[in-house]
Amino acid sequence: MRTTPTSPLSPADLAEGWRKAGLEEGMDVIVHSSLSSLGPVDGGAATVVNSLRSVLGPTGTLAVPTFTWQVTDSDPDHVGVPTSDVTERRASVPAFHADLDTTSMGAIPDTVRSLPGSIRSTHPQASVTAIGARAAEITGHQTLGFALGPSSPFGRLHDLDGYILLIGVGHDRNTFLHHVETLTPSPRLKVRRFPYTINGERVWVETLDVGNDNGRHFPTVGREFEEQAGTPEVPVGNALCRLLPIQALVAFAVPRLTELLAADAAASCAGSPAPNA
Repeated sequence: MRTTPTSPLSPADLAEGWRKAGLEEGMDVIVHSSLSSLGPVDGGAATVVNSLRSVLGPTGTLAVPTFTWQVTDSDPDHVGVPTSDVTERRASVPAFHADLDTTSMGAIPDTVRSLPGSIRSTHPQASVTAIGARAAEITGHQTLGFALGPSSPFGRLHDLDGYILLIGVGHDRNTFLHHVETLTPSPRLKVRRFPYTINGERVWVETLDVGNDNGRHFPTVGREFEEQAGTPEVPVGNALCRLLPIQALVAFAVPRLTELLAADAAASCAGSPAPNA
């Protein structure tokens, strides 16, 4: 049962909570979080990040998603739009760089991104930032297409037998389930569009990636995994937190999501009009 803190959470309070959730020294962990869910924290996001690093210790690694949705073509079809307007709009889209703000990702990811010694992967829209023993290894490679797939920080965290820590958020915020979808036979797809520099020239790139779930299947898959794994919900301040082993989650979620996507496809076919009807 959650209890409302009578005073702001201290570094010691947070570290105790992370340990109760199962976090240990030497782990490689990606954190999805809501700072406000914790309630008052003495020192805010910096205290949360420092407390996580103190528990992980010098042999552990803290990773966070640092996506940049502002690096995109706001009107990719440009139907009926004058060429001069298209050129002007695209010129206003920022090029990705390591210090670019993470906008909607929240205060905790942006704090990690800003730390001296942190390393950020270079995908223009779907970067991951890490700090710690294996930060360079985790962030060192990420393909432009299927940016959350096996050749990405998510794939590397899987290979390293890492963990996911959800702080006050549900599986609709668990980006690793997008990684899971890249491993299914028939993933939902979308096109990413972003500016990119090739041989000194700014060009626009289009790549395929998995689409958005919009709460359709990810909460179900995540809940079912937690039930079969017996994952405890641990209160830290006002936030319910869960620590999930990545390899076990992927092993469960790939076949389960495959089933759900196949059921969607079957229902769509059953509801479609017959050819030439």
